[in-house]
Amino acid sequence: MKPKSKILIIAGSDSSGGAGIQADIKTITALGSYAMTAITAVTAQNTQGLKSIVPIKPKEISNQIIFTSKDIKPDAVKIGMLHSSEVIKSIVKSIDKLKIKKIVLDPVMVAKSGTKLIDDKAINFLKTKLIKKAILITPNIPETEILTKIPIENKSDMICAAKKLIGLGAKNVLIKGGHLKSKMVEDILVNKSEIKVFKSRRYNTKHTHGTGCTLSSAITTFLSCGKPLKKSCELGIKYVNSAIKTNPKYGKGHGPINHLNTMKMNKEFK
Repeated sequence: MKPKSKILIIAGSDSSGGAGIQADIKTITALGSYAMTAITAVTAQNTQGLKSIVPIKPKEISNQIIFTSKDIKPDAVKIGMLHSSEVIKSIVKSIDKLKIKKIVLDPVMVAKSGTKLIDDKAINFLKTKLIKKAILITPNIPETEILTKIPIENKSDMICAAKKLIGLGAKNVLIKGGHLKSKMVEDILVNKSEIKVFKSRRYNTKHTHGTGCTLSSAITTFLSCGKPLKKSCELGIKYVNSAIKTNPKYGKGHGPINHLNTMKMNKEFK
């Protein structure tokens, strides 16, 4: 099987394998594309929490992006965890050189454990410089509240916050509704001309580590293969929903989802 497209991931590493670069690579591979990486930070974590973060220097992140892309030009870029304004500045300069339109930004700010992963200066730089570079941003509700300072308690609040992000320069916003206490999970895609609500079944499980990273990488993969944005979001949400449903129940805390849920082995191993 030949990869359908090439994707550059700019994000942090998760030693437990459930989120971050590891989840991104698994997702992109499971969906049939080729993953390259620029690692922004190395974390020590497991399903119960985050122990430490070691940031990679901005120059080295830029080197990874530029040197990799000179040899194998990506069809799309997915951006995840960015821990400082210096890193964001470096990434903005680097992606400008790549001249790639299909950029998906997942503004990772808070770990599943509740640990804040980004400082206030970096949040402001992300809002003013990086959001407008992406074709899509995919914040969850806590991240949307940080970016917009709008408390979110229902679907109307989500739409209001999304419109504020559009006002900041975002082209398309997909707000993930998993944090709301509702029977169905509602993810809302908003741009200047349309509001689309995607409804999914909610599964009663604590094993949801890495869902945000996985969703943004899945959407990026579908986009990179030529699918329209709305369809890419729909397919990405379905992939994540299936991955939650079939999770392997690993770990004592918030365990990983099943990134292999799309893969069927046609050959027997002997």
